[in-house]
Parts: sequence; C-alpha cells; structure tokens
Amino acid sequence: MGNWRQKLWQERVEPRLFLLTQLRMATDALALGTAGLNLVVGALAGGFVVASSVVVGRVPAAMSAGIGSPPWRSLVTAFLVASGILFAQQILTPLSAALGQLVKHRVDGLFHDRLLEASLRSASVAPQEDEESLANLRLAAEGLEKGSRTPGDAAAGTLALVTRYSRLCAFVVIIGVAISWWAAAAIGLVTMTLRVGHRDVVRTYTRLVPVMSPLRRESDYFLGLGVGPVAAKELRVFGLTSWITERYRSSALAAIRPLWRERRRVNVTAFLWRAAFSLAVVCLVVALMLRAGATGALTLTELTIGIQATIAAVLLGEFYHEADTGTQFGLIAVRALERFRGQVADPEVPGGGGPAAEAAPSFTEIRFSNVSFSYAGSDRLVLDGLDLTLRAGECTALVGLNGSGKTTLVKLLARLYEPTKGAILIDGRDIATLPVDAWRRQVGIVFQDFIRYELSLSDNIAFGAIERRSDPGQLAEMASRAGLADIVAALPRGLDTVLSPHYDGGVELSGGQWQRLAIARALLAVDAGAQILVLDEPTAALDVRAEAAFFDEFAERTRGRTTLLISHRFSSVRHADRIVVLSGGRVIEDGTHESLLARDGRYAELYHLQASLFADSSETEVPR
Repeated sequence: MGNWRQKLWQERVEPRLFLLTQLRMATDALALGTAGLNLVVGALAGGFVVASSVVVGRVPAAMSAGIGSPPWRSLVTAFLVASGILFAQQILTPLSAALGQLVKHRVDGLFHDRLLEASLRSASVAPQEDEESLANLRLAAEGLEKGSRTPGDAAAGTLALVTRYSRLCAFVVIIGVAISWWAAAAIGLVTMTLRVGHRDVVRTYTRLVPVMSPLRRESDYFLGLGVGPVAAKELRVFGLTSWITERYRSSALAAIRPLWRERRRVNVTAFLWRAAFSLAVVCLVVALMLRAGATGALTLTELTIGIQATIAAVLLGEFYHEADTGTQFGLIAVRALERFRGQVADPEVPGGGGPAAEAAPSFTEIRFSNVSFSYAGSDRLVLDGLDLTLRAGECTALVGLNGSGKTTLVKLLARLYEPTKGAILIDGRDIATLPVDAWRRQVGIVFQDFIRYELSLSDNIAFGAIERRSDPGQLAEMASRAGLADIVAALPRGLDTVLSPHYDGGVELSGGQWQRLAIARALLAVDAGAQILVLDEPTAALDVRAEAAFFDEFAERTRGRTTLLISHRFSSVRHADRIVVLSGGRVIEDGTHESLLARDGRYAELYHLQASLFADSSETEVPR
C-alpha cells in the first residue's frame, strides 16, 4: 500500500507541484490571469448548457401562445442570453489559447536561459564529457527541440486543464441541481475513470523512456547518416545505402516495439472494463432521466439540462491534446536539467580569491609536480606521477605514442580538468588558487579538435581575444602571421566573409586553411597578453612542405614566447628548444633533438622510424 501511495505521489502529484514552481518562476501575473480566464471559459460552457436548455424548455409554451405573447418574449430573452454566452465563449476561447502560447514561450525562454547557464557554469569540461551528466544535458536540450514536449508546453497544458476541469465541475454541479446528486456523482466517476485510462497510456510511455531512448538514439544516428552530408560519399561509393536503410528500420522498430506491447496491454485490458463500466453507468443515468421526464417528475428544461450536461461531461473523459502530451513529457526536460545542475560543480570552486590583475604574474617556470589524472568512470591513470617543468621563454615539444597523456596535460594546464593528485605550480604557487578565467587569459591554445565556427573569418580569429573584435587591422595582422593573407585577399568580403557554404556569399575553407585560422586565433590571444602558447598538432592538416615552411616562419615569430608544442611529426618538433618524451603518463626522456638522437632511446627510435617512412614515400612518389 505504501508503494502504491509513493508511486501515486511521484507520477501524479509531485510533477504538478514541481510545475507550479516553474510557473511562478516564469511569470506569476500572466499565469494567474490565464488561469482565471480559463476558469471563466470553463464556467461559460456550463452556462450555455443551462441557457440553451431553457430555450428548449420554453419552446412549447411560446408555440401555443404565439408570436408577441409573454411566453414568446420569454423564449426570445432566453435565446439572447444563450447567444450572448456562446458569443463570449467564441471570443474568450482563442484569447485563452493565445495567452497559453504566451506562457509557453516565456517558460521556454526561461528554460533556454537556465539550460545555457547550467551548461556553461562549470569551469571544467568534465560534465560535458561524463556519460551520465551528458545524457541529462542532452535530454534537457532535446525537450526544447520537440514542438509539443517542451517545459512551456507543460506549463500551458496545466493552465489548459483549468478549462477542462472547470467545465467538468460545472456540468456535475448542474446535473446535481437539476437531476440528483447521485446522478452527478455517477457521471463524475465515469468521466474520471475514462480520463485516468487515457493518462495511464501516456504515463506508460514515460516509464518506457529509459528503455526506448538508447534504441531511439541508434535509429536517429542511422537516419542522420542517411540524410546528412558527412557520410554521403562513402555510403554511395561502398554501396551502403540499402544497409543504412535496413539498420534505420530495424533500430526504429526495436525502439517502438516496447511501447506497442505496453499499449496493447493497457488498451485491451484496462480500456475494455473502463468502457463497459462507463457505458453501463451512462445508459442507466440517461434511462432514469428519460423515465423521470416521461412521468412528469422532470420538466422538459430539466430533462434537456440533464442530458446535455451528461453527454458534455462524459466527452471530457477523452485525451486532451492541448494538455496531456505537454504536461506528461514537458517535465522530462526540466527534471533532466535539474539532475544535470546537481552534477555540475560550483563555478567558484576551481578559482580561488584574489583580483584578476594578480592572477598570473610574469613567471620563470610552470611545474607539474607529481601530477596524476584519470577520467571519470575509468581507473586508468592517463598521467601517473608526472613531473615536468616548463621554463619561461622556451619552446617545449611533447612527443609520444597515442594515449601517452599529451592532450590531457594540455587540458590540465588550461584547467579544463583538475589533477586527481599533485599540483601544477607557477613559480611555486598552485594555479588552482588563481581565478580560473584570469588564468585562462594567460593561455592561448590551438586544440587538436579546434572548432570551425560558421561565422565570419574575423570572428573566428577574434575569439582568441574577443575584446579585440573591433580592431580589423590587428585581426588582419594575425591572419597574415598564420599564413592566411592570400586567402583573405581572395575572399569575396575579405575578413567579413562567412565561413560556411550554407549562407549567401559564404565559403568553405580547406582543412589546412582552417588550421591556420585556429593558429591565428591563438596568436591573437598571445598578442593580447597570453604568456603561454599551446599548439596541439597545429599542422596535422598541412602537407610536409607547407608544414616545414610554416614552422620556419613560426619559430621566428614566436621566439622568446613560452610555447608548448605537441606533434607526431618529428620534422616539426626538431625546431623546439627542448623535447620531452611521454610514455605511460610520465616523462621518460628530456633533451634537445641532437642530444636525444645521441642517446639512441625512444625518441631516436621513433624519429628514425618516421624518417624511413618519409624516405620510402619520397622514392615511390608518383605525379598526381
């Protein structure tokens, strides 16, 4: 019995109370005004039943007395009253719907703001990379993408229920006054029995969401492959179109079958007895009304009121399209957002006190002191007791096999994660005690998976120091330093050209051009005051000759900067003042290009292996 009460509370009562708090946060006055208007619209439906029934009841007397008689004038008065109520309904009903849409958009606007704030509030990127928290964030975002399942739909749907249930209350009261209270209670029971049945079907879907969601994500993935541009070439070249179609069909069916099974169970078993019970009760009540009318116990007006109110009340046992879907599913996104917010750390935790001006003073060294790190959900240490010192003004290159911890080291330096163990010290001071935003202003980074913003070329560069966005001269200089001067000159609108073919006048850059643009962004950050430049595979999209030319120029332009370079190409890292070899999350070699070759260790082994591959490829190279 206790479990039943708990389930009733969790599925039917608690969501309503939770939704009321969302309504209050969005707009108290608008929500209350809409609820009041909906109450009036619902009451008018009962008023029209009474007024139209009075018209029917006065017709016999008016026909007997003739036009112009008092009964006739009484009939006309009743008709005008009924017409006035109907007119008011026709005016207020669309107004109610319009206010409901206004509530929807305001609540959804609030939810958009809260979603973005929650997603960006963490100084770390861990919530976006943790499977559980990311699933909640995606579920919250998906809620806004589905037209009838947003938090705003839940709010507007709740207010729409006021209209429906105020009508039901009006009809039940009318039946009780005009016929009998036992008849009113019976019709009210029938209506709510049917209503609970319809809502149980919707609740069934909600309970199946955890089962269906993974399967639906799979079908959505195959649909995206089939209709999107990313896989279009390979699907056709490899003859995968039929395979993709079949995988989409099978995964979509697998996602929907649990719902079909549960719907059959609910509809066949639950609705059969609900329908049989409701039909029996309604037939009994109407039969007794007709018998009372035939014996004179009820007047024609009372009989008409009873029958009209009974039919109208029973029809309210249907599925409410304007309310049921929104109120049932709109809260899923809200709950998911609340769970995500609970999983996101306090934004003040990563950065300690102190003014931004003293957050990152000039330094002589940055030291990784016994730093260990493992990602959430994994016991493997990506960095395992790492000790490494980066000296100011020096270019340090990191090399190592995939998984050795190079990119993770960069993420820790940028404080996108905090070490599991150990500390990163700037001249002996833990960077975790510095304001995180101010520290990040000291670091310019070209990530391996940098973002290609579908914005203007100038915006793509200016994001390195957004306060320099209004200085086109400096932006052009950064583009030139990154080797983009000729590309900018050839673009239709120069720096203002949108870098996406999806827009009028927009263009798409090559992979190498995009990479140079990301480098320009990091160079602007350095020019704006960043003391550390990090390049994670900065020339991966360039050919060997372009890479060599770039680094010859780049080494000269960044001389004296504290630079951290990550690359798999040893033709790039040999330009560095110092080369550090990582393996198993630790430093295993440290020195210059020449000294490491002379040592004949891991670096020399990898260098000679790569050099032999380039030598072989140059000997067998054919014209293209």
